[in-house]
Amino acid sequence: MSCEVCQLKELEVGHFEFEIQEVLRCILHTILFHRALGLVRPKDADLELFDITYVQCGDLEIEKKIEEKIEQFISWVEKHPNKKSQICLSFYEVKNKQASWFTNKIERLYWEQWYINLNVSQLQRTTSSKSRRTKVVEPGENAMEERSARRAALEASLRDVMFQIIKFVNEKKDHVPPIPNREGVISYPYEITIPSSSDSAFGMDMIKRMLQTGHPTMLS
Repeated sequence: MSCEVCQLKELEVGHFEFEIQEVLRCILHTILFHRALGLVRPKDADLELFDITYVQCGDLEIEKKIEEKIEQFISWVEKHPNKKSQICLSFYEVKNKQASWFTNKIERLYWEQWYINLNVSQLQRTTSSKSRRTKVVEPGENAMEERSARRAALEASLRDVMFQIIKFVNEKKDHVPPIPNREGVISYPYEITIPSSSDSAFGMDMIKRMLQTGHPTMLS
């Protein structure tokens, strides 16, 4: 089985918790909605920061899982400012292998992986040039204009990502496996992987995933 990989356009996101939440909710829910082949009750959701409406599956468990992963990602960003980051949403099949003396082996066969690429900038603070002491001041008119322009650019990029998702889903269909007999909104098992507390560990995990693309993963 081959695994299709979609690298989404990198987004320049400000280091504002609410902005990160809005962007990730929009992307993750959009992908899961288009791969939810079970009983779905579509629910429109409007972003507060952007003039964008996306569709959720209307499932509380999916919403809970997404919110948990977003909170974990924000905690990572706070510890690693000004770093590019990547979130991976993977769909897979599970195959039971013949049990050995010590364990029951399970194959996790990845058939689709989405990489969400974010460049989170650090919150900028204005300093006074008339004093050696750093002084935090309220954003001036120029700062407000810059923030507005940056947010407009992010909104346009987020729209591009949504169109990229829809185009990928419509064009890439042959690799999707038969729908398994499982209950729930999402017909296929999935996982959301965020950077770990160790950059090197997350990097090795991503490399491992790329190497495993199209090949089974053995789990105990």
